[in-house]
Amino acid sequence: MTETIAERQSDWSNVQQPGVTVWFTGLSGAGKTTISRAVGNQLKSYGQKLEILDGDVVRLNLCKGLGFSKEDRDENIRRVAFVAGLLTRNQVTVLVSAISPYREIRQEVRERIGNFVEVYVNAPLQVCEQRDVKGLYKKARAGEIKNFTGIDDPYEPPFNPDVECKTDLETVEESVSKVLAKLRELGYVGLT
Repeated sequence: MTETIAERQSDWSNVQQPGVTVWFTGLSGAGKTTISRAVGNQLKSYGQKLEILDGDVVRLNLCKGLGFSKEDRDENIRRVAFVAGLLTRNQVTVLVSAISPYREIRQEVRERIGNFVEVYVNAPLQVCEQRDVKGLYKKARAGEIKNFTGIDDPYEPPFNPDVECKTDLETVEESVSKVLAKLRELGYVGLT
């Protein structure tokens, strides 16, 4: 018996896209939010279930009251990861843009979530300072902000990120293409 197109499409609609957390890490001003939003726009156009967790927005709503000590930063990331993990296991693609400066906590998050893609949004400190639209680097250099990542608090770059976007050398479109290519390669895009 020959299957009709409508029956085949019905079968395809039952295929569930696996959830994944795409974690954009890098210095303030490196381009994490810009790239994650652009990736999000592409994924939405594919009909992908999607949530974007931006570090600044999450800090205001989910992590209010946390400071910038290492312990508070780690707790901030754990809270973001908890939400991302819940969404991921419910077949949602979650785009997280958060400085997340410490390797150890990023590895903990990777292990906790499972379906995880680390994107290192890499730009030299001097480029990030030139892009400083919020004036944060200027305040940190003046001593008005303490424990600022890249100035008086370390940023530990990933040793082996799944994707590296060098935003001082490539366009937003090139960075987005690299992220989408990795998601396709891993089977997180293209099943719906």
